[in-house]
Formats: sequence, structure tokens, C-alpha cells
Amino acid sequence: MTTQPLLDLQGIKKIFQTDEMETTALDNIQLAINPGEYVSISGPSGCGKSTLLSVIGLLSTPSGGKYFLNGAEATGLSPAEQARVRNREIGFIFQAFNLIGDMRVFENVELPLTYRGDLNRKQRQEMVLTALEQVKIAERQKHFPAELSGGQQQRVAIARALVGKPKVLLADEPTGNLDSKNAQLVMDLLSALHAQGSTIVMVTHDPRWAEQADRQVSLFDGKIVDDRRLRASSAASA
Repeated sequence: MTTQPLLDLQGIKKIFQTDEMETTALDNIQLAINPGEYVSISGPSGCGKSTLLSVIGLLSTPSGGKYFLNGAEATGLSPAEQARVRNREIGFIFQAFNLIGDMRVFENVELPLTYRGDLNRKQRQEMVLTALEQVKIAERQKHFPAELSGGQQQRVAIARALVGKPKVLLADEPTGNLDSKNAQLVMDLLSALHAQGSTIVMVTHDPRWAEQADRQVSLFDGKIVDDRRLRASSAASA
């Protein structure tokens, strides 16, 4: 039986227009990612990596083509529907940790859940504790972000991405603001999450991190120029 792709991009284009200038950021992207895959997207600066991740994460609307998420067409959704899908099905990990400084770790991780009407307070608390334990930062739950190291802040950001049990984790240069030691710890954590079954799509300019994925997609001038499997997926397909 053929596995239905979790993410299926068919002929995706993204064109930016400023004044009289037109820039093609993505050009006829054909990309299917199955449940349980760990995919890195790499390429030189300005090649379209972050734009592609924004389209996958419903943060940017493509100029052409179709995008299916978990079998449902995501192109053409209203802003409200996009927000709902992002909240429930997509977890974001950014280079900048994007934590709220006057909220404690627990509150930062709980924040996405507060927009969901299907969870009571007890359910939210249980989900937050589970996510904090997954990234081994539960003992810091009462701390403020400023009281944590960069590596610890990124772990909190990953817990926030995980808390809603999304279908896919999208990581945009997740080690960009970290020293080499903390970067390795974060990459080890992503590998562990993948081994537990998480589907991960990660943008990185660093070839060392790109090669930690099971599959590497390379972009150049908005086109996929290489798509190769580095190793068999260690995660069980959903």
C-alpha cells in the first residue's frame, strides 16, 4: 500500500513584486514528504529555502501550484483557516527563539494551546509538562527566558513547537543563534524527536547539519536541483 504524502507540493511558484521588478523565489517546486521523514533543505543564501518553508508552514501563499497537507488542499484556505491549521498541525522552530520575555517557560510553551477551544486547563498543563520533559527542560518551567542560556531557550522553543502534537515540525536555521556545543545539543534533540516518530523539515545553510537528516533537498535560484536520500528513515511511518 502506497503511503500518502504528509506534505505534497505540486508545481509551487512564488513571485515577489516590488515596484516594476518581479522576482521568482520558487519556480515549479515538486516535493512530496512522507510521514516520519527527516528532510533538510539547503542551498546558498537567497535560493528560496526560507520562502519554501514559509509556504509549507502556511505563512506565505504561493503564486501558483497546489499544496496538500495531510491529504487536504491547503492552497486557497482563508486566513482564519490557515491560522487554525498552523496551530493544530504545524510546529515552528525559528533561528530567533521568539520567546516572550515577561512570561515564564511554562506559559511560553502553553501559549499556542490557549487559542484552542477544545482543551481545558488541566489538559493544557499535562501537554505542557509532557513537552518540557521531551526536551529535558521541565526543571526550568518557572524561569523566565532571560534566566536561560541560548541552548535552553531553544529547547523551550522546541517544546512550544511540540506541545500541540503537530503533524510536522518546521525548523528554520534552528542552530543559527547558538555556539557549536549548544548547536550540537539541539541537533541531537531533533534527531531524538525524529527517532520517536516526528516528521521534520529543516532549513539550514550548514552542510554538517543538512547531512544529519535522512534526506537532503538542495535549492538553487528557486529550483530543486538535487533530492537525495542519505539513509533509510529510522522513524516509524505514521
